[in-house]
Amino acid sequence: MKYMLIMRATDEAYASMGDIDFDTMLETMGKFNDELIRAGVLLAAEGLDDAAQGVVVDYDSETPVVTDGPYGETKELFGGFYILDVASQEEAVEWAKRMPVLGKGFKTEIRRVPTIDEFPQDNVWVQKERAWREANGQL
Repeated sequence: MKYMLIMRATDEAYASMGDIDFDTMLETMGKFNDELIRAGVLLAAEGLDDAAQGVVVDYDSETPVVTDGPYGETKELFGGFYILDVASQEEAVEWAKRMPVLGKGFKTEIRRVPTIDEFPQDNVWVQKERAWREANGQL
């Protein structure tokens, strides 16, 4: 089963990262990533750029409105993710507990990623997506 580990933090927690040597941070995360790779559970992992560099598309009005970041509400920003292929939610939780996070203000949300097999297979759009995934080696 696939699980997404969503790395979140408060503004204050992200600000505290500026006090950490970048090479040290890379080494710490690199060692954790290597553990995931050696265990054969890592499917993807990415960090995200500063929220101030992003944009938001808001669908509250008839015509979507695009605004520059940072977001209006930044209590806990989504800063990156891992996608793991593990046997259970419990195993995903155990990996998240081992993540070398920096303490107060940091969280990891864990969500299962449903497979295409869980959607109605007689739906034309599911069939088209399945064909695309098969053609691109994703199934």
